[in-house]
Amino acid sequence: MTHLDITKARFNMIEQQIRPWEVLDQKVLDVMENIPREDFVPETNRNLAFADINIPLPHDEVMMEPRVEARMLQALNIQSTDSILEVGTGSSYITALLAKLGKYVVSVDIHTDNTESAKQKLKEHGIANITLETGDASAGWDRHAPYDVIAITGSMPNLPEAFQFSLNHGGRLFCVIGESPIMTATLITRVGEYEWTHEALFETELPSLQNITPTRHFTL
Repeated sequence: MTHLDITKARFNMIEQQIRPWEVLDQKVLDVMENIPREDFVPETNRNLAFADINIPLPHDEVMMEPRVEARMLQALNIQSTDSILEVGTGSSYITALLAKLGKYVVSVDIHTDNTESAKQKLKEHGIANITLETGDASAGWDRHAPYDVIAITGSMPNLPEAFQFSLNHGGRLFCVIGESPIMTATLITRVGEYEWTHEALFETELPSLQNITPTRHFTL
């Protein structure tokens, strides 16, 4: 695509996909306009950078639909002083968005090649307020806890309790809970030492985090 085509496609993504999905937070709209999503999409699918679909990534992962990414960011209400944990670096596009909105991001991915690719992409875009780590965070990642924000970019049948305890008081966590075909994007907020609120945001479907133990279904 030419520069003019990309500019128009990005405008259409925001005006035709994101705004109609009740994303009106100007900070979120601005950051999604300013971070070039096409630079984080695999070259073979670059023409799909602004499409309203999950874009395939290596390791059977996906980039979420732009409107889902936007709703996640809006729900998390990220402040410039927030410390953030991202579970699942993937394409590192969400990593870049989080870094522009918050103070500092720790992003963890189970695949070394994802981490190495993210280092290069984020460096090219001058984004440095990030620590990239490789490891299995499917059951939690408290190495730099507590966090003000946690964004989990893969689904899970149930949320491990460790994630909730890694939140600061007032901290927010986004996750997609359930199993296909029924999954719910959920916002969890820590409101006390042993108290959290849960808000169902919308229905969606995402590949699960790797190494997640599936729910057992019993039949008589």
